[in-house]
Amino acid sequence: MYPRRCGLRVTGKAVIRAICLLGLSVVALASSQLHDLVASGRLDDLRWPDFSDFQPSVKAFYEQGGYAPAWSHDGKISRQAIAIIRVLMQAESKGLDPEDYDASRWAARVANPDLSRFDIALTVSLMRYASDLHLGKFDPGIYHSGFDLHHEHYELAGLIRNRLVDAPDVDAIFRELEPPFPGYQRTQTALQRYLALAREDNGELLPLTKLPIEPGTEYSGVHRLAVLLGELGDLPPGVVVPDTYSGALVDAVKRFQTRHGLVADGRIGKATLAQLNTPLAKRVHQLQLTMERWRWVPHEFARPPIVVNIPEFELRALNDSYATALEMKVVVGKAYRRKTPVFAADMKYLIFRPYWNVPRSITQGELLPKIIHDRGYLAANGYEVVTADDHVVTNGVIDDDVLEKLKSGTLSVRQVPGPKNSLGLVKFIFPNEHNVYLHATPAIQLFSQSRRDFSHGCIRVEKPELLAEWVLRDKAEWTPERIEQAMHGEKPLQVDLARPIPVLIVYSTAVVLESGEVRFFGDVYGFDAELDKLAAKGYPCCRWSPTSDERDPRPRE
Repeated sequence: MYPRRCGLRVTGKAVIRAICLLGLSVVALASSQLHDLVASGRLDDLRWPDFSDFQPSVKAFYEQGGYAPAWSHDGKISRQAIAIIRVLMQAESKGLDPEDYDASRWAARVANPDLSRFDIALTVSLMRYASDLHLGKFDPGIYHSGFDLHHEHYELAGLIRNRLVDAPDVDAIFRELEPPFPGYQRTQTALQRYLALAREDNGELLPLTKLPIEPGTEYSGVHRLAVLLGELGDLPPGVVVPDTYSGALVDAVKRFQTRHGLVADGRIGKATLAQLNTPLAKRVHQLQLTMERWRWVPHEFARPPIVVNIPEFELRALNDSYATALEMKVVVGKAYRRKTPVFAADMKYLIFRPYWNVPRSITQGELLPKIIHDRGYLAANGYEVVTADDHVVTNGVIDDDVLEKLKSGTLSVRQVPGPKNSLGLVKFIFPNEHNVYLHATPAIQLFSQSRRDFSHGCIRVEKPELLAEWVLRDKAEWTPERIEQAMHGEKPLQVDLARPIPVLIVYSTAVVLESGEVRFFGDVYGFDAELDKLAAKGYPCCRWSPTSDERDPRPRE
């Protein structure tokens, strides 16, 4: 039997000493190299060499380990490192870009590793991935000011050092970092399906036509249309495809139109044809951005939220299982200068038969021209002129003195409660810096439109009485009958909630329903395009640069 020293058999004291010293010097050299690389905040081996944004976390990670290599032992890459590399190379399945984490470079690094550079490359790539998986790649904090990304204690260096370096199951740790919501999980499942479709579909475009394709007419693209709708699940398998555009094909197009926010009339017009010819890679990208936005949401709520998705023009109230308990159409802010902001806040009360205190911007820009044209306009439409302390100056014809004070802002306008009030018969208040809220509306005809961005920024709801029932469900005394009475009562009535309800105003152009049906919507505010611009710049990731109208603090309607 030979005793062992430094992992080798003893062959002589001098040799043992030399080998041990050599080993110590190799470790010292590796530590020195790691220290220098961390201090520089840059590694040219990486696709995105500048890691200055993660430098504090990288520094803390190596300080905790005495600047010893974390991902190799005795010159061999660790099992955990190999498992992590596999995860990084499969980042596409999580809606992330594998090349952001050097996916195509790991094979060469593993085959011929420079252990110090390998170590720091893996640490930086891992930190980027873990952060992106948990919080999202982009920080919406400036633009989407109501979302707090730091919704839980999250110390990156400690997480990796304490849980991943020696993890028996690396995949389990990563699963803990992901959003826990069913909607996120459904989106990930849909992404896998669309990734496969994008790889398998030949991308053939449907022939363009000058006039809409009506049901029952001939169309040269019938075969391609049937193939595409079959791949997407809108045309059931086994259906005999007719030679003309008719029968099951028309029904399939209607389903496709519904899933893409179009009027489901079965006519293949310009808008429908554009959606049919949209590359499946674009659908993949929309799903990826939806997963990104799921990561911006706090991972826990005191109670399930009410969610409004702007591009979908839809509101959903979620139950304790985070399934949809109530759903309705909404009208949101106009795409030009009246965008509804994306944020989160807690609903605390609602007001039946509210006054509408008209923002000065609306008074100046919209009401004054009408008053000048018709001095009786305010009286005819239920408005009154008030002082700063809500003393009524007049609810009749506007004279020159009142007109001048309205122009100067000395006086303001409010609309009295009632069925003609722009806020309808109830508004739902979740205090926020944007002065945005949910409310009813007398303009119910707008809900029949497929695209519903018509407001000044606030959100009009299709079924206010049902939303009031949902919001007041903790108050047994607020029966549907009492709610109806309050909405048609004689004066405003504020009702405070027993417990606040989180409200999320989100922006996702891809939505996966509980049935698994995938729906896609237009980028009405251009936010997807903005994210694409940021992504192209790589790390360190850029931040939002909001324009003045997007953080306009004025009260809204």
